[in-house]
Amino acid sequence: MSKSTLAGTALAVTAAAASGSVASPNRTPGWYDRLRKPSFQPPKVAFPIAWTSLYTDIAITSANTIDRFREAGRDEEARGYIAALGANLAINAGWSWLFFRYHKLGPSAVGAAALTVSSADLVRRSVDADPRKGWALLPYPLWCGFATVLATSVWRLNR
Repeated sequence: MSKSTLAGTALAVTAAAASGSVASPNRTPGWYDRLRKPSFQPPKVAFPIAWTSLYTDIAITSANTIDRFREAGRDEEARGYIAALGANLAINAGWSWLFFRYHKLGPSAVGAAALTVSSADLVRRSVDADPRKGWALLPYPLWCGFATVLATSVWRLNR
């Protein structure tokens, strides 16, 4: 993969992560701790570990996908992937704002579901570009699917 493509995807992922972190629970102390949570809620330490791994995976797999499409002369698909990645990262960052900053539990559950669908679409596109390497992105929609169940449960427990 090219260094410039990886730099671009890493920058995009870092911007999404930074934007989402501005709305993090550290910025809204107490509110998150007071929420009722389901029994399958992971410990707080799991989230930064999971997201750091996922963001790294997204940047690397996305760079590979874009380069594979371009190398194969599939420039339209490369542009489509870039647009889908941008939308995905916007949904990703927006979720933190919905949940942590604005305390919108129902909309954040819907946002998590949208992120799951968008992430699965990125996997589909990545596998189309490079079946062997594209599946590396599969943990992303799996985690987002879990996050959808978790966000929905938190919403239901706190209505």
